[in-house]
Amino acid sequence: MRLSAQTDYAVVMLSAAARHCGVSGRLNATLLADETGLPLPTVQKLVSRLSSAGLIESTRGTGGGFRLARPPAAISLADIVEAIEGPIALTGCIDAAKQDCVIVATCRVKPHWTSVNASVRDALAGITLASLSSQSVPG
Repeated sequence: MRLSAQTDYAVVMLSAAARHCGVSGRLNATLLADETGLPLPTVQKLVSRLSSAGLIESTRGTGGGFRLARPPAAISLADIVEAIEGPIALTGCIDAAKQDCVIVATCRVKPHWTSVNASVRDALAGITLASLSSQSVPG
């Protein structure tokens, strides 16, 4: 399983935003682009997607900017991944809309993918933005 660069960038960006949480009011895309080294258009695009997902609140205009919608401890890595990638699913066979598998009628593994996906999601849900934005690395 490999996450897209956009998801990686969203984690980097939100981790930087979490470090500012409580220190400053609203952040702007230029500040985060400078701090993270991400291109400004990428940050702007991610602000839009993360805002749509309810992870950040944004305000346009003078004095505008954005901030986390919840405390960093209440935002999980699963929340971020799903905001960019969509629902966590290691295979497409559990998606009723995508039944293009040639062995779907006889597959004995399919019933187990739901629990596998849930385990992966639970693992990601156990990692908070607060822990990702801390200065210390868990050992």
